[in-house]
Amino acid sequence: MFRRSNGIFSTGVKMAGAVLLLAATLAAHAQRLPAGVSPTHYTLTLAPDLKAATFTGDETVDVVLAQSSNAITLNAAEITFKQVTITAQGKTQPATVTLDAGKEQATFHVADALPSGKASIHILYSGILNNQLRGFYLSKTAKRNYAVTQFEPTDARRAFPSFDEPEMKATYTTRLIVDAGDTAISNTNIVSDTPGPMAGKHTILFATTPKMSTYLVAFLVGDFQCVSGESDGVPIRACATPDKVQLGAYAVKAAEFVLHYYDNYFGIKYPMPKLDMIAIPDFEAGAMENFGAITYRETDFLIDEKTASLDAKKRVAIVVAHEMAHQWFGDMVTMQWWDNLWLNEGFATWMESKPVAAWHPEWKQPQDDALDLDAILNVDAGKVTRTIRATANTPSEINEMFDGITYQKGGAVLAMVENYVGKETFRRGVHNYLKAHMYANATAEDFWNAQTKTSGMPVDTVMQSFVALPGVPLLHFSTPKNGVTQVSQERFFLSPGVKPEHPQTWSIPVCFKTVKQPKCELLASAAQTLTVPASAIFFADAGDKGYYRSVYEPEENQAILAGIETALTPVERIGFAGNAWALMRSGRASVGDYLNLAEELKNDPNAAVIENVASALGAVSDRIATGPDRDLLAAWVRQQFGPAYDRVKTLAPTASLEQHQLRATLFEVLGRIGRDPQVMAEAQRQTEMYIQNPASVDPAMARAALSIATANGDSHLFDQFLKLSQTATNPDVQTAALFSLANFHDPVLLRRALDYATSGRVRNQDSAFFFVIALRSRDTQQVAWQYIQDNWDKVHAQITTMMGARLVGATGSFCSEEKRTAVQNFFSTHKVMAADRALKSAEDAIGDCVALRTAQQPNLTAWLAQQKINSAVQ
Repeated sequence: MFRRSNGIFSTGVKMAGAVLLLAATLAAHAQRLPAGVSPTHYTLTLAPDLKAATFTGDETVDVVLAQSSNAITLNAAEITFKQVTITAQGKTQPATVTLDAGKEQATFHVADALPSGKASIHILYSGILNNQLRGFYLSKTAKRNYAVTQFEPTDARRAFPSFDEPEMKATYTTRLIVDAGDTAISNTNIVSDTPGPMAGKHTILFATTPKMSTYLVAFLVGDFQCVSGESDGVPIRACATPDKVQLGAYAVKAAEFVLHYYDNYFGIKYPMPKLDMIAIPDFEAGAMENFGAITYRETDFLIDEKTASLDAKKRVAIVVAHEMAHQWFGDMVTMQWWDNLWLNEGFATWMESKPVAAWHPEWKQPQDDALDLDAILNVDAGKVTRTIRATANTPSEINEMFDGITYQKGGAVLAMVENYVGKETFRRGVHNYLKAHMYANATAEDFWNAQTKTSGMPVDTVMQSFVALPGVPLLHFSTPKNGVTQVSQERFFLSPGVKPEHPQTWSIPVCFKTVKQPKCELLASAAQTLTVPASAIFFADAGDKGYYRSVYEPEENQAILAGIETALTPVERIGFAGNAWALMRSGRASVGDYLNLAEELKNDPNAAVIENVASALGAVSDRIATGPDRDLLAAWVRQQFGPAYDRVKTLAPTASLEQHQLRATLFEVLGRIGRDPQVMAEAQRQTEMYIQNPASVDPAMARAALSIATANGDSHLFDQFLKLSQTATNPDVQTAALFSLANFHDPVLLRRALDYATSGRVRNQDSAFFFVIALRSRDTQQVAWQYIQDNWDKVHAQITTMMGARLVGATGSFCSEEKRTAVQNFFSTHKVMAADRALKSAEDAIGDCVALRTAQQPNLTAWLAQQKINSAVQ
């Protein structure tokens, strides 16, 4: 997936309409199924009623009992049981049902003990097509309803009673009974389509799947239409609602390249007979890797190649590559339990960049990877973080695992190890791991043991330390003498007042820059002497692959700074600048030191380098500067970055994609942080053009222009965006207009936007984003926070499982002890599902901001006073 009352009662009778209804809050105790029963095959027949928002099911589950028993327990939620029988050794018995709402389990009891060995469970039941974007749920357009699925992590049990744990792999044969004018899509190809069983219906039978986990099963019903392609003999389809189907053509192109790339990389052919990719109007995540039937949020999948921005094309390509990587790493080979979710998601995050970089090298994907690495290092350096592998037993705990630690940190650690052992050696280790566990389950130990055996290097030691220890290492390097440097390590925190509870020692590959290939050494103790290769510059993170922060001696740091534009690559510049920002936040440098570095990078020709600097400058403005200092900082930004923008303001028709991206990035820096009047006026002009015809504006400039114009927009502009969000047929344009409503700084207009978000007219997959956007801005967060407190019932009604944690986490953008207490108090009495860790992180982030402002605001004032800021730009 791309970046989500207790009580036991019994029916007491044989199948007297037992109903399991899930309570709004989840049980706080472990919810694992008892051992002793394993499924081997499911035969499913489902008949959804799209108008009534219900479905019926006829299911047979073939199982194997390890020992004799009178009871079988499996998972079920929001299911009405009508009849259950169990057959073993030719004897069929009716079963009574006991339901445990807290554990989302159903236990089937029979009078005579079932012998060990094979048995078959037959279940007749019904369920609801819910509106919570999980399980078997209802998705809507203005014209009709669709029935679709989202089972990861623990929601297959809402569609069919099942052994809903990843290790309980089985094969599936699925039939769907649907309206005559509709079609159905599932994991495998259609093998028959016959009329009936009643008038106005037809029954679609799908081929039996390979062994797979319950959370990877998928079925979708509606009038979906598809565009097609093919790669390495595998048919590929991109499917959507009829009005948007042609917007899937670009995703097909991406998938064709990616499938061939992965076939070669893994050395194992794509394991399914076809690949379907389906855009769903209502979808909570970015995408979901269902085996052979990947589902997507429309905005992460449907674009017009002729008018889409580079960012939009990258997003589609990356999401497609991420989900397709799962077909091998996650679907074919699956983690044993959710504590090793990083094996799925960290791997897909690391892998997604490879085919995209090969498909479009001009996109400079490694620079985007460097930005992602810098971001997760900052997240992981908070006081509230966790280990990559963490305990997760309840659905709420499991949902909290879908975070940056699982995805970005997991992927970054894999990238660091690959850099250490070598790309080809690492690829062979991946192949050996997959080959050994095909259609089965595996653990983290299985993966790093395969890499250790393949490489002959201590990969197990390195990975064990990064998987088991929380946080980020900080490495101190002495000035090299006689070919060696003294290195020590400690845990790094962004807040200077936080100290580790106990010493931590990682095994860390440290790669030094040379004139040719990097030279890597293993730091395996708290303090150690490492050999330094001959080089023009002493830089201890060649290629920006290390998962650590660095401290150099002043003279070495100055030498790097002096040669930053000539001696370092763009990705290394991103890493070095990010490192400097982190050291400033931790109190090891002054904000003035960072701003001096920003001045050195202002003319960098790479958009990602400027984007990295711009992010920090925005944080200085929002989280450190007072009112007067913000004005001076804005003038300084105009003075420093204005000339760079002027050089790319007018581009030749032959200008590169990178030049277009650089222009847009500098434009946004000047408009958002520098508040440049001419840029703001130009943003307004381009926004008006965009509203009339989105294709008339350079796609790279559109996002920046909309961001600047809406921040300063009036009611007329608000009304125009509201109308565009309601009438646009292109998902990319519709979403841009919709979320722009949350960017208006005028309090009256922002409250209108938030009223709209909670009115029921915005899909619940999108409504929480309004609050996330507004809470993250210093200029809008107070209005948004007051609205949340005053209208909690309306806000809470729109929150889905995954989005609740995002909303709570966004309150971490506040920067006062008063707000920290208010956030803590409010959410202690207004609980949000799967958001406990997000709340703790938000409280920690607010505390860090208070400490940062206290420490650095006087330094900023002093630094600004020393600058020769041209009065003409003040």
